[in-house]
Amino acid sequence: MASQLFAVCFNTGRPSDLARFWSGILGWERADGTDGDVAILPPDATGFRIRFLPSREPRTGRNRAHFDLTSSSPEEQQETVARALELGASHIDVGQLPEEGHVVLADPDGNEFCVIAAGNKFLAGTGFIGALACDGTQEVGYFWSEVLRWPLVWDQDQETAIQSPDGGTKITWGGPPVAPKTGTNRLHLELTLPADADREAEIDRLLSLGATHADTGEGGRTLMLD
Repeated sequence: MASQLFAVCFNTGRPSDLARFWSGILGWERADGTDGDVAILPPDATGFRIRFLPSREPRTGRNRAHFDLTSSSPEEQQETVARALELGASHIDVGQLPEEGHVVLADPDGNEFCVIAAGNKFLAGTGFIGALACDGTQEVGYFWSEVLRWPLVWDQDQETAIQSPDGGTKITWGGPPVAPKTGTNRLHLELTLPADADREAEIDRLLSLGATHADTGEGGRTLMLD
C-alpha cells in the first residue's frame, strides 16, 4: 500500500506559539507531543495534521512551501486577515502585485502564507487550506503523485498539482525558475503506512521513484529527500 500524508511539519524554535497561532486561524484542536513537539488536528480523518517540531536551525531565506487559505467572500478574506494579524501575523512583500488579490502574511515565526481572494476557481471546494504551494519542477509533482497515488489535477506550463481522490487540500509546484536551496528546509511532509504494510518494500518503492536517503532518522523514522 502507498504511503499516506500524515502531517505537514514545521521546524521552529517556538512550537507552542506556532501551534497557538495556527489553531486560532484554522480552529483545529491542539495536541501536545512527548518531545516538545505540538500538533494541531484536522476536523476529520481525511485531513492531515500540522506538527511543530522543536529546532535550533536558523532561518535562511524564504520557505520553499506555504499555505494558501481560501475565502468564500471578500468579507471572509478580510476577517481571516484581521484574525491572523490579531494573533501575531504580519504583512510581508514577496513581490506580489495589487491586482493579484491575495494577501501575503507571515506567521509569528516568519513562515509565509497567503489568504486568497474569493472566487478562485482552482481552489474551489478544497476547504480552508486550499493548497500547500511548493517550489519545485514538474518532475517533483510527478514524483509526489506516484508516492501518494494522488492524481494530477493540473499539469500545464510545467506547473503541477495533485489532490487526494477524497478531495481536500491540493499540493502544487510552481515550476521553473526554482530558487536555489539554502539551508535546511523548515517545512517537510511526514508520511505514514497502514499497520499491515511492508515498510522496507515501501522504502524501496520510494527509492525507485527517485527519492534518496537523508540519514537514518530517529525513533523508527526514515528521513528521505524527494
